[in-house]
Amino acid sequence: MTIALIGSAGQLGTDFRKVIPGELLTNLNYPAFDLTKKELIRKQLLAIKPDIIVNTAAYNLVDRAEELPHEAMAVNYHGVKNLVDVCLELNCVLVHYSTDYVFGRDKDRETPYNEDDEPGPVNQYGQSKLLGEGEIVSRLKKYFLIRTSGLFGAAGSLGKGGNFIESIIKRARETGALKVVSDQFLTPTYALDLAKQTWALIQTEKCGLYHITSEGQCSWYEFAREVMKYIDPSVEIIPVPSSEYRLSARRPSYCVLENKKLKLLGLNQMRPWSKTIPDYLKERKYII
Repeated sequence: MTIALIGSAGQLGTDFRKVIPGELLTNLNYPAFDLTKKELIRKQLLAIKPDIIVNTAAYNLVDRAEELPHEAMAVNYHGVKNLVDVCLELNCVLVHYSTDYVFGRDKDRETPYNEDDEPGPVNQYGQSKLLGEGEIVSRLKKYFLIRTSGLFGAAGSLGKGGNFIESIIKRARETGALKVVSDQFLTPTYALDLAKQTWALIQTEKCGLYHITSEGQCSWYEFAREVMKYIDPSVEIIPVPSSEYRLSARRPSYCVLENKKLKLLGLNQMRPWSKTIPDYLKERKYII
């Protein structure tokens, strides 16, 4: 088996390299591997002839996408379209990651979304990811399309310069207090757990659309409280409404995902989100 891992130096890609045997992997990274350059990626992938392509690369700057939607579309839609074209030529399996932000239009939602629910994004980032999903579902038969939420991994997001946990620890150390949104709900998901679950799923060959997140849900405020419990319980954490922040992109108030298909197959091994926080903090050497 040969696996081409796109974005292997990124947050999720780094954890994939801890899970998949190295002899199976060919690592591909931007800018040498640029999803927006069709002929470039076609040439590289045809040379590799992978059985599986795992794409962890994405444009995930949510506010910038609102102001410059063409940037998000270039990667998350047109880039995915380019990848689908090559997958068809190679007759290989595509593993691709999408987001909880394909949901959010249902303002009254209070129960997790499963794979059968109709998407409805509320921002340009979510729309670009949904269009990428459409390319995969409508044109490929051999794919694992995986939606996840609130991802955090030891390598941090290359595009964002870290992740939520790193951001709040830095702010807490600088200011001694935190203001965190309390009216947006998600499921924080540990990238290493996601990589392990994905690798187990790929080996079943049961292709399709899957939700893979940690179990449970919380607000960003509750997420911050759980993290700071281990780092510095004395830090004041103030819950605030999302309306206090003037951001370019609207965020869903509720976009929790349910791992329905994994559970039906008896494959769900994702842990409660709060149980993963100590493992992340140990990996980052914040705690022993």
